[in-house]
Amino acid sequence: MKDIEGFISGFKRFQSNWLGSDKTLFSELRKGQSPKAMLIGCSDSRVDPAILTDCLPGELFIVRNVANLVPPCRPDDGHHGVSAALEYAVCHLNVEHIIVMGHSQCGGIKGLMEGICECSQQSFIGSWVGIAQAAREKVLKELPHKPAEVQNHACEKAAILLSLENLLSFPWVKERVEKGTLALHGWYFDLQSGTLSGVSQETGNFTQLA
Repeated sequence: MKDIEGFISGFKRFQSNWLGSDKTLFSELRKGQSPKAMLIGCSDSRVDPAILTDCLPGELFIVRNVANLVPPCRPDDGHHGVSAALEYAVCHLNVEHIIVMGHSQCGGIKGLMEGICECSQQSFIGSWVGIAQAAREKVLKELPHKPAEVQNHACEKAAILLSLENLLSFPWVKERVEKGTLALHGWYFDLQSGTLSGVSQETGNFTQLA
């Protein structure tokens, strides 16, 4: 595992490879960003979206949070980091695609299913993953006697579908989707098999993409 000095050395390599005076990519990126896609992914250290998609800097506008969740649109005086990033990506950057990417072995979804957080009595994690409570209830209703691993796996995918529904609660997202200028995608990365699945618009089921 890298220590802090290892991360600093990595940044020096990044400087050398990308930021030199003769590097054309960052010469353009210094003028501004214009990504075509936004990806909402999990904070899990194993599922870095830029690495998984082999993207260049500037190609993806990325938001990461516990369990890759999108909250419903609820304008109030609270602090809404995901909603703010979503608004910026859609209304200011005019992205053409929004991808919600979940993954197997998600700790946030496991916590949701088990109702456990050992950090404190007032859990930030518990409150956050509660966004997907409807997904949990759906899985427990449909798979009541299945092992916990199977239920968790199903909830990881159900939470992606719920986040796609929540995206449409934002009026400026729904408007662009209906006009055909914005497309929503649900992806699922399976750590065990190394495969990527996507939600079929026709069936609502996950089918293998790669």
